[in-house]
Amino acid sequence: MTTLDEVAGAAAAEQLAVIGGFHPAPEEDLGGTVLLLGPAEPGFWAHVTAAPEFADGAADPLDRWSARVIGGIAERLGARAHFPFDGPPYRPFYSWALRTGRVWASPVTLLVHETAGLLVSFRGALALPGRIDLPPAPPCPCDTCPGKPCLTACPAGALTGAGYDVPACHTYLETPAGEECLAAGCRVRTSCPVSQGYARLAVQSAYHMRLFHK
Repeated sequence: MTTLDEVAGAAAAEQLAVIGGFHPAPEEDLGGTVLLLGPAEPGFWAHVTAAPEFADGAADPLDRWSARVIGGIAERLGARAHFPFDGPPYRPFYSWALRTGRVWASPVTLLVHETAGLLVSFRGALALPGRIDLPPAPPCPCDTCPGKPCLTACPAGALTGAGYDVPACHTYLETPAGEECLAAGCRVRTSCPVSQGYARLAVQSAYHMRLFHK
């Protein structure tokens, strides 16, 4: 049976990390263990942008890279690959992440991870047939976060404890002041003390912001 170390090793070879996992119920038809994969920093963006998908001029290079790479890992390990962009119907990655015990809903409802903070993201998941032992869950970093800066970091007041006002966010990004968010990433995400220790490049955040705001 495939081990967690084997999955982690296969993922690391492609600058991916096991973000967390959970044991699904039999009726979910997801095998014995689901493991969520996301960028491994530092180094992910340099690795992925050197891939052929980023040189062929076709649309959605990151999603196509994810499908090829994670699909290949799944095939080698006898697993099934699932992706947040593969739908509809789309796989419920938000609720899957919460089930891992290593990702939580932050005070602003965005997901927060023990080491990636509010910069956590997922490139795909592996549904393995066997039940793999998973490490115990750590404490949520939000429980001891001083001041909870994510609650007040949004310059447009679009992302707060009351929820996410997406139209207000887009409106702000159209202004000259919003250029900083487009170039460096969402200020709420980068305000998280855990995010600030995560080596994600601003150019990667800018890539995702452009896709969000196009």
